[in-house]
Amino acid sequence: MTDSNESLFVLTGCTAVGKTEWALEWAESNDAEIVSCDSLLFYKGMDIGTAKPTAAERARVPHHLIDICEPHERMDIAAFLPLAIAAVEDIRVRGKKVLVTGGSGFYLKAFFFPVLDSVRVSTKTKEAVRSLEQAGGLEKMVEILRSLDPECEGELDIQNPRRVLKALERCMETGKSMRQLKTELLSQKNPLTEMSKKLVVLDRDREELDVRIEERVAAMLKEGLVEEVKRLRGEGFESNPSGAGSIGYRETLAYIDGEIEFENLASNIVVDTQRLAKKQRTWFRTQLPVSKTINLTNSPHLEIIPLFR
Repeated sequence: MTDSNESLFVLTGCTAVGKTEWALEWAESNDAEIVSCDSLLFYKGMDIGTAKPTAAERARVPHHLIDICEPHERMDIAAFLPLAIAAVEDIRVRGKKVLVTGGSGFYLKAFFFPVLDSVRVSTKTKEAVRSLEQAGGLEKMVEILRSLDPECEGELDIQNPRRVLKALERCMETGKSMRQLKTELLSQKNPLTEMSKKLVVLDRDREELDVRIEERVAAMLKEGLVEEVKRLRGEGFESNPSGAGSIGYRETLAYIDGEIEFENLASNIVVDTQRLAKKQRTWFRTQLPVSKTINLTNSPHLEIIPLFR
């Protein structure tokens, strides 16, 4: 039987489902530390719009990989993986359990499977690809990707600009096709993918989750989301589309720029968040090896649910 300290315990669920409190309770009860797998919690100063765990919550249980870069800096899976491996090894060497928690699908997937996003790409290549994107858009990027990798259409959705951009970066950087890169990644050792893992997904009935999303957005605006976004704009975070283009921030920027009225701001964020939750549900169900799904609407009391048994 695998020692529980050798396992990775992974807790996920769509936005606003209640992951933070459940993670804290389980970690406190099981002598665990938390490794964040939320791609927006990496950024310093992006606190309100990300529902980042508060200082008091982080004092209850040590958290790793929160506030690790500036809001204008770009973080990707290639940069994330070495940090995640180091955090996991640091926790385990001290005899603690590891609880990975967050809702960022691609980052979560990297704990279970080799992913192409882990291929490192130089700044020079990234800038070259972005110049191509600006000059010719998706059509030009697909044209060049096909010239480098004639079989690319069998490996990704060529109608998805972000996936095409990432694929083109990797092919230009390595000179290899996506299929070649996948084959190489499968042969490489990754401590995270080799560890035993238990994955639990938290969920709620849609009506209840919708109410929680509405309440969260109202609280964010009351706590100062608009002021936070104004400050972040002054710090240059719009140069990082992963941050400025994320839900809550992009709508608030639109309000600040006079593109929408304040009375529409909350509803715009709510609708976009609800759409995200729907996509997350599908992602967790189809892309991750889920051990168990817990519907918190039917089982609201944490103390009667052993998460990872």
